[in-house]
Amino acid sequence: MLRTDDPFDTYLLRVLCILIAERSVSRTAIRLNQSQPAISSALKRLRTIFNDPLLTREKNVMVPTERALQLAKSAQTALSALDALLVSDDRFDPALTEQNFVVAMPDYLAPPFFAAVVRAFRQAAPRARLVAMPMGPDYDYERALSEGNVDIVIGNWPNPPEHLHLSVLLEDEVVCVVDKDSVHAQPGKLTEQAYLAASHIVPTPYSRGQRGVVDTGLGTLRVHRDNRVSCPYFNLAPSLIPGTDLILTTGRHFANYHAQIVPIRVVPSPFTFPFMRFYQLWHPSRHRSASHIWLRGLLSTASHTLRSLRDIQP
Repeated sequence: MLRTDDPFDTYLLRVLCILIAERSVSRTAIRLNQSQPAISSALKRLRTIFNDPLLTREKNVMVPTERALQLAKSAQTALSALDALLVSDDRFDPALTEQNFVVAMPDYLAPPFFAAVVRAFRQAAPRARLVAMPMGPDYDYERALSEGNVDIVIGNWPNPPEHLHLSVLLEDEVVCVVDKDSVHAQPGKLTEQAYLAASHIVPTPYSRGQRGVVDTGLGTLRVHRDNRVSCPYFNLAPSLIPGTDLILTTGRHFANYHAQIVPIRVVPSPFTFPFMRFYQLWHPSRHRSASHIWLRGLLSTASHTLRSLRDIQP
């Protein structure tokens, strides 16, 4: 039976399922790569459609109603059926494919991540080719994705483009790296005032259109750091710190990795920055490609190496 007044679309169903699973508008927005106002608007529409609050606040926690739990279960069943209809019927076999796979990424992830990617890639797809594409200020990654020149872009911008699909690889705490004998390595010495008065080493930005987590956070506070040394590569920066008074502000996994190799010390940041989110981005046109799904899964699995580095205890 045809219903011209059907209130549903798959977007609302997916928002419903993730809202009930996450019990948080902000976390749902992150998972769907949407703004919080967009998710709040969708929740309002869902409440109107079902005539039910769906989520209620109890002691600062969002709790789903009984109706919401039933609806989410039914919605997930419906979405699974729709995905089965739309999934690519490509007979993709990584062991036989001779495809080229291109991943664009700066070098701000610790080397063990891509080493894990390469090992898994060579074992699973020995006939395929893998290209790691460098990114710089002049690289138009959105165009590269839309034109199919790149399969995946790995980024960590605070505000990724909403029209692209996103999958989080790692959420990481922001820390500071200093020389092991630096006065700032002593407990409690790196205060907010000391941080702003210090000299910093800052890798060259890889995107003119997006500011990183650190600069965005400092800009919100209307303060800035003293960028005394710039270097073209993230993985070079830690090796330039020993014997200097420089501070590098970066993710904990990256700092922990280099602290195993270079005489540096990892210390807490005096400012409270948002977590760094490292994620893979892809164009909607590739979303249901069997080979692309395989590549995304391979990258997600390799990201476990980053979590292991992040969780090293000092």
